[in-house]
Amino acid sequence: MLECPGADCAHGSSTESPLTEDGIRHLVDRFYAKVRRDGDLGPVFANAIAEEAWPAHLATMCDFWSSIMLTSGRYHGNPVAAHRRVEGITPDLFERWLALFDETCRELFGTALADSFRDKAKRIATSLQLALFYRPEHDQPEHDRQRRRHDLCRHRQLHQVQIHGLRRGLSGRLLL
Repeated sequence: MLECPGADCAHGSSTESPLTEDGIRHLVDRFYAKVRRDGDLGPVFANAIAEEAWPAHLATMCDFWSSIMLTSGRYHGNPVAAHRRVEGITPDLFERWLALFDETCRELFGTALADSFRDKAKRIATSLQLALFYRPEHDQPEHDRQRRRHDLCRHRQLHQVQIHGLRRGLSGRLLL
């Protein structure tokens, strides 16, 4: 059994030690090692993070999870802006990311702590997906979108009639 700094491994003890910065670092290192080897996630991450930038990325992820789980306040980034720059990111990849993250948490931590990480990760993933991919116009049924287009065209036609009428009025002709 691997030593899990700051938390009891899921392989035995029913009591959990408090989460520590070392526990978070262990999670981040193990999880991102899996991500880099993964057939779906690996290429996206390889394209987004240069080899020499990985140590800084891992440190940022430690700060992020420390802020989330330990309320340390160390993370000061903008996850949405960072993920908007990632080429090849799709909604399906979030499910794979969550599955690997949950698997890693369950390898390292007891049930309660792994569940806490998973629940927070799911909420974060949902927020990121909404920010990256949600388009409210796709929520409306097709007939509503067609009706709005029709209403918009009708509004434009009326607007042009008003402008045309105003021009005719300014030129001394009678407005109808």
